[in-house]
Amino acid sequence: MTNHHIRGYPNMYVDSVKLLAGSRAIFETPGIEWGTVVTGTPANIEILIAEGFEETELADVGASDLVMAIRGGDVERAISNAETAMFTTPTKAISASDSSSFRSIEETATLSEPPNLAVISVGGAYATLEAHKAISAGMDVLLFSDNVSLDDEIELKQRALDRSLLMMGPGAGTAVIDGVGLGFANAVRKGPIGVVAAAGTGAQEVMSLIDRAGLGVTQVIGVGGRDLSESVAGLMTAQAIRSLENDPETEAILLVSKPPSSHVSERLLDRPSVKPIVAALIGIDEPIEVAPHVTLASDLEEGVDAVISAVGAELAQTEAGLLDLATEAIGRVDDSRTAIRGLFSGGTLCFEAMTLMSEHGLRVHSNTPLRPDLALDRAEINSHICVDLGEEEYTRTHLHPMIDPAARLGLIEREGALPGTAVVLLDVVLGYGSHDDPAGELAPACADVMAIEGGPQVVAYILGTDSDPQGIASQRQKLEDAGAIIAPTNVRAALMAVAIATRRPEISEFQRSR
Repeated sequence: MTNHHIRGYPNMYVDSVKLLAGSRAIFETPGIEWGTVVTGTPANIEILIAEGFEETELADVGASDLVMAIRGGDVERAISNAETAMFTTPTKAISASDSSSFRSIEETATLSEPPNLAVISVGGAYATLEAHKAISAGMDVLLFSDNVSLDDEIELKQRALDRSLLMMGPGAGTAVIDGVGLGFANAVRKGPIGVVAAAGTGAQEVMSLIDRAGLGVTQVIGVGGRDLSESVAGLMTAQAIRSLENDPETEAILLVSKPPSSHVSERLLDRPSVKPIVAALIGIDEPIEVAPHVTLASDLEEGVDAVISAVGAELAQTEAGLLDLATEAIGRVDDSRTAIRGLFSGGTLCFEAMTLMSEHGLRVHSNTPLRPDLALDRAEINSHICVDLGEEEYTRTHLHPMIDPAARLGLIEREGALPGTAVVLLDVVLGYGSHDDPAGELAPACADVMAIEGGPQVVAYILGTDSDPQGIASQRQKLEDAGAIIAPTNVRAALMAVAIATRRPEISEFQRSR
């Protein structure tokens, strides 16, 4: 296999963010067919063998090693690009008086101005120990890492609570602390609204909608997707709400989750508070009792509208003209096409879309289904589907679709070519950490789908702000030039898809009673 190349790095460790950067550098090298950089765990070795790499070449790779696997193209250039991305780190001053770099949490204690927050992105087997070290050093923690056990998460959060610290995560990919975006975050204004989120792209969606309404956030505290489960019992959500209640700059609080435990949600929200709280609890399974100062919302757009109202500002306005766009699309798409095929990079956006579609009577299959009988492997060729392409089964061998939009290109063309597809539904997530030009990557595939006579309509939602590095206006223009309909929120995108697929254009301009 002359076009397959393996390079090992014995006893070498870099965090998962730099692994992603190295893999992205490989993919962006001209002529490369496929490539990745991973730790040499047995599971990762199995993946590389499944991709066609020789087992004999991987026999000496151990779990403490890095392995770079590349197929096709200018291998040496790809290796050089990946090594630069992973191993070349500019020195950045820690403080005005101490510009030394450090390699461990313990070493930060020697700094004249020790940091008060640690971002931890290491393999799950090591993440718990590093988080304990940071908590012991008096730091708040953003634990980006996954694969941390439930018991470890509870222990970490209890230790943080005992020290009045924040333990965000595990799997907390988004936060904005004192104006600094951590992980996947958007460029947003400072303002009077504090956000607590047990959902990564949910946090990004609400911070972006708040910014686009002309307001801003004090803090965005990501608590990890399991925090509002029965097991974790909202340990960090309660701590985050308390910290925002005590923050003089925060006038109102927005809580975001999908789907939370009803019992835990009620315990957190049926209590006194000095500030108004809006809880956008997507997919909550039963009604809950809440205190008078708490407003419940069923989706993220409704939650943002309510919290903006709570600080005395005008509600966010949706864009006009959606009814005309839906009607035009219905006239163009062949009547035999009735299925929605949703391909998402954001898990919360996928879940929210499925929830809205099901409320309009559609059975939606998914790899993260609303019910077991709606699993993706039970879908038929003309079924409605919404797929979260950020789930592990899709990212084992490819970069996350926020980082590498190319992961969706083949799927867009394949799903669009199916004879029953009426709508290809997409999200495009901008901000720090995301691809530099996701719309530019996706637009040609969207144009190909739209060129099919009587073929499907592409409906997209662009999550982002005017200040994001990609520029939301230019991203929108690229997809509109390809023929896509751009909705103003993820909610509106889902409703537009339902309107076109069911031939009920009025659904596209659904308005809530305010």
